[in-house]
Amino acid sequence: MNETLPDRLSTDPDSPFYNAAMLEKDIGVRFNGAEKSTVEEYCVSEGWIRVAAGTVKDRKGKPMTIKLKGKVEPYFR
Repeated sequence: MNETLPDRLSTDPDSPFYNAAMLEKDIGVRFNGAEKSTVEEYCVSEGWIRVAAGTVKDRKGKPMTIKLKGKVEPYFR
């Protein structure tokens, strides 16, 4: 594959960083060397990911997220 992954990508359709075509491909994210499967959004240049905080929902019904900082490595599976 000659495609490069974007610097920032989100699974939320309301986000300006949502890219449905890119999400159709099987993308994985390594965070501080460990593979994470529950990543809602990531940013490589700023070094953070957003993951769901359990089953808690916000007032719009979307999952509450926590921002974790560290080394982010997205890849095609």
